[in-house]
Amino acid sequence: MSTIRITKQFSFETGHALYGYDGKCKNVHGHSYKLSVTVLGCPIQDSNHAKFGMVIDFTDLKTIVKEEIVDLFDHATVFNKNTPHLELAIELEKRGHHVILVDYQPTSENMVTDFAVKIKNRLPKEIELFSLKLQETETSFAEWYASDNK
Repeated sequence: MSTIRITKQFSFETGHALYGYDGKCKNVHGHSYKLSVTVLGCPIQDSNHAKFGMVIDFTDLKTIVKEEIVDLFDHATVFNKNTPHLELAIELEKRGHHVILVDYQPTSENMVTDFAVKIKNRLPKEIELFSLKLQETETSFAEWYASDNK
């Protein structure tokens, strides 16, 4: 039986600001993120199973990632709740904006780590999260690999 990796790609728009940063990203700004999710498993061998031949149905993987990441982060603004940005976040929420407060600096590196935890917790036990790639711009991205995080 072969072990196969499958990948599904997602996109979402998210704003953020990096408190204490010494460059332009200290200002509130946004990105068109692209997230590639790769899982590892063996295709289902039971010919009577509705998902025969699949590692995981792409639709099932899509549901997990949309519910845990895309639907939450799309068109939201992310701030580290342990910074003075909390005041701005509260004001934006009062004005009807979708704000996410996290306990980390909302860099691509930290976001992809957070996403890995959220996705791993939802995968079926026989499916392993292999890697994530979070692309912030056309030329900048962060990658998370299970093999680096054991």
